Amino acid sequence: MSTPSAAVAARVQGLRRSAPIFAALGDETRLTLVARLGAGERLSTSNLTEGTDITRQAVTKHLTVLEGAGLVRSTRAGRETLWELEPKRLGDARKALDTIARHWDSAFDRLRDLVER
Repeated sequence: MSTPSAAVAARVQGLRRSAPIFAALGDETRLTLVARLGAGERLSTSNLTEGTDITRQAVTKHLTVLEGAGLVRSTRAGRETLWELEPKRLGDARKALDTIARHWDSAFDRLRDLVER
């Protein structure tokens, strides 16, 4: 059985591994790109640029950040680059948020118990 400090250290290490995901998702444009790719189909950079006010080059830079965080992957199809979501990394982010939520739930329970005494 691990000690409480070892458990905390493991939890913190897991959250640190998720930091690049949250950093990449901390931009409205990148969140929009992830949402568009969340429909499940591969989309070209041109498709992802349509209906936006940003340039193709800017979209490519945002996609590169998302790719660096492991949230999307690209493949070449002729002259086009096709992008798709990497669901495992989103699952990692969800696990990190679940860990944080459990921690806060526990902290609130302890506070409530203390106040009710």
